[in-house]
Amino acid sequence: MKKYHTSKLSDLAVRQAKTKDKKYKLPDGGGLYCEVLTTGTKVWRYNYRLNGKQKTYTIGKYPEVGLSEARSKRDQAKAKVTAGIDPSKQKQFERKAIKENNFQAIAENWLEKHKPEWSESHYSRIKSYLNNDAFPLLGNRDVASIEAPDIIIVVEKVAGRGAIDAAKRVKGFIQQVFDYAVAHGKTKRNPARDVNLKLILPKTVKKHYAAITEPVQLGHLLRAIDNYHGTIQVRAALKLFPMVMVRPTELTSAEWSEINFDTSTWTIPAKRRKLERHIKEANKPEDAHIVPLSEQALEILKDLHQYTGNGKYLFPSVRSKTRPIRNDTIRTALMAMDFDNNTITAHGFRGTASTFLNTLGYRGDVIEAQLSHKDKNEIREAYNHADYMDERRVMLQEWANYLDSLRTGAEVIPIKRAG
Repeated sequence: MKKYHTSKLSDLAVRQAKTKDKKYKLPDGGGLYCEVLTTGTKVWRYNYRLNGKQKTYTIGKYPEVGLSEARSKRDQAKAKVTAGIDPSKQKQFERKAIKENNFQAIAENWLEKHKPEWSESHYSRIKSYLNNDAFPLLGNRDVASIEAPDIIIVVEKVAGRGAIDAAKRVKGFIQQVFDYAVAHGKTKRNPARDVNLKLILPKTVKKHYAAITEPVQLGHLLRAIDNYHGTIQVRAALKLFPMVMVRPTELTSAEWSEINFDTSTWTIPAKRRKLERHIKEANKPEDAHIVPLSEQALEILKDLHQYTGNGKYLFPSVRSKTRPIRNDTIRTALMAMDFDNNTITAHGFRGTASTFLNTLGYRGDVIEAQLSHKDKNEIREAYNHADYMDERRVMLQEWANYLDSLRTGAEVIPIKRAG
């Protein structure tokens, strides 16, 4: 390769170059020069002609790129020009390819593809996990360069702050992004599938949510809810929690389109239930969970409809009607009423109802069907949901009546069974 003997610069001259009112050049020869900007930044550039046009190729900043390296890269660019290749365009193409193939770009494409199929809360939750935990360590990496140990670092970092469940979710989301990348030819394999969480995460004890199981204490809680002075939507949510036996997010993210006043039912679509991902994504009507609504629940909903019925959510956030309240909002309300996490939680209302109803003689299968616990036998589960509807409706009405008796402080007596 041709050598340039007309070089004028030295590293010392570049290092000592002072900033001026206008940018200026320090020529080195062979089209290479260092441009000193008014900000003090020094940039190596190479001027060349291709197809009769004058062009400039930016090599890099000084001192990250020293004089010797700048000359070497100038020679490489010169060779490309001689071969009819535009080094500037090639650099732009390579940068674009790197950006399109990095983990963050692919993850964002995956998110947008599935966004129409997911609830807003589910989409926001996944995006938050990726933004906070995956992107800082993997975001700028080419997916093809990422290996299992890189993913383990992410998982262990999340687990290190005590968030074991979150670590499992992050690993799952990363795995789904790689499945998407493999399907679109961005990489040949999914390294997340090589990460065995049992080998890197500590064993966890199954969490049991605090629940009230004593009638007098439950009556005290119900009266406290009646006297709660928070927002209308939070007060309504608190009143419904003991009655409907659903999961916290299923209630707080409920939509008015799911409520049918004519049939006295609330239909929770599969996409909002605790189900396997492929079932949630399919969101078939037969996988929805139907909750029979008692007279008391209907009265609460009809009253609430006057205030939030013109929007999407039953319980919109006070900050934005486009988002529902958070589960933390219910926790904060319970804490304000002096009921801490060791006494009752939003999820614990399910345990409260289950304990009372089992004690009071209701059939376990009917209670489990109302709790929407997934049966290992999917055929049996589908049969249960249809066959137990009438029994569940009666059970929830009698349960609401019983809650009323506890609320008024009446003498605690067994639920009056219909029929």
